[in-house]
Parts: sequence; C-alpha cells; structure tokens
Amino acid sequence: MQTSILSLATNWDIPWGITFALIIISAMYVRGWTALRHTRPKTLPTWRLIAFLSGMITLFVAVASPLDTFSETLLFMHMAQHFVLISVAPPLIVMGSPIVPLLRGLPVWFIQRIAGPVFRSSTLRWVKHRLCGLGIAWLSMNLTYACWHIPTAYEFALSSEGWHDVEHLSFVVTSLQFWWPIVRPWPSRRQSEAWVLIPYLLTADLVNTAVSSFLCFSGHLLYPSYALVERPFGIDALSDQIAAGAFMWVFGSVVFLIPAIALISRNLMNRRLVPPTSSIDRTHALIR
Repeated sequence: MQTSILSLATNWDIPWGITFALIIISAMYVRGWTALRHTRPKTLPTWRLIAFLSGMITLFVAVASPLDTFSETLLFMHMAQHFVLISVAPPLIVMGSPIVPLLRGLPVWFIQRIAGPVFRSSTLRWVKHRLCGLGIAWLSMNLTYACWHIPTAYEFALSSEGWHDVEHLSFVVTSLQFWWPIVRPWPSRRQSEAWVLIPYLLTADLVNTAVSSFLCFSGHLLYPSYALVERPFGIDALSDQIAAGAFMWVFGSVVFLIPAIALISRNLMNRRLVPPTSSIDRTHALIR
C-alpha cells in the first residue's frame, strides 16, 4: 500500500456489488421523485433530491475511498468511516423523504400486487409500532454503535470481511432508524411531544462521549491488530487511537448538538400541536 500523503486521496478500492446496489436505489428514487414532482412540486423540492443523492454518494465514498482502504492500518480513518456511515449519510437520506419516491420508482405491477397489500397489512402496522418508537430507535443505534466498538467485537469484524460488511450495514440501518423521528420526513407528521427529542439527542451524545473518551484515555492499545500492521505515515498505534477518539468526540458531538439546539429554538418559537395521523395510511394513498 502506498503511504504518501497523495495516497489519502487516490487509494480507492471500489466494491462493485455495493456500488451497483447504490446506483439501482438512486435510479429508483430519481424515477419516483420525477413522477411525484408533477403533482407535489412543493412537497418534494429539488433539495430533497440533492439530499438523498448526496447520502448515496456519501455511502459510496465511505466504502470505496481511502476511508475504507486505510481502515485496517489507521484507526483514525476507520473511525472517520464509521462517522460517515452513522452521522452523515443516514440523515441526508432521511431528509430526502425516501419512502414514497422509492415506492413510486418501482414498476406499477409491483406496487399493485405487492406494495399495496403490504401497506394495508396489520403486520406492517405492528412492526411500525414496535420498531419505530423513540426508545427502540435510540437503543438500536446506540447499542449497535457501542457494542461494535468493544475490543473483542471490533477485532472480530476486522478479521472477517463478511462480518465487517455486516457491521457497516448495521450502522446504516440503525442510524436511519435513529434519525427518522428527528427529521420526520414526508409523509410523516411531526409529533406534538417534540421536546422528548432533545434528551433523545443529548443522551446519544453521552454514549458517543463515553466511547470516544474510552479511546482517548484508556492509556493502552485497545485494538491489537493496529500494532501488527505496517504503520503508514510514521504514526504510532496509540497516537492513532487517541486521534481517532478525539475525532469521534468532537464531530460526533457536533452532529447531535446542532439538531438539539435547533429543536430547542423551534419549540420555543412554535408550540402548536399537530394531531397525529397514520403515515402508513397516507403513504399507501400517495403511491396508488
């Protein structure tokens, strides 16, 4: 592996399977967004398209760029990759209001024969009620984040490409689940009890702080694999670990604190209550 500074920008390794999946999903979204723009131009403005596609591009960068190719030799790069998978790509995707455009991007026969019955099913309502609550979303994301950074689990994922992919997929899925109630993308309606989202974000920041400080102040190397590889750029493994923890601490906190401050400001200025409705019913009506 090249270890020049230039290699930090040029050492790409494109995973073609994941790249193809991202292209297909992006094409579906663009097709659905284009169809919906004729009837709902104000609901799906261009910035939503840009947000969703930016999320897709960010996922590609996370798995194909030097963030991935250097992840086995530099913990700092690996933590930056995790940051992108958890705190950058998912909120961008959610801001694109992906559900309806993706469904409209599917073939008509699929919507009529499969998507329609699924959205009318009581099973989906039960799953939504169980898995989309704030408590479950918070636990899913934070437990996934914390548990994969336990040394034993981290080393296990690092030793297996398959499990490493599972780790990254779990980061993305649970982070989408976490950011969904914060963004409340169309056609969801905002909850009247929006104040609860503030401790939801702040306590997530506490988890990030705990994991980050563990890396910064443990005083010894937590992930021995980084001591067994050739160290690029002359950075010793422990300094790399401290830099990785500091990166997670600073940038992770910023991602949680900015929306928390925005929510506080919005709630102070606008206390109107919005009656709850079923987003599943509204989504089914919109894709018909």
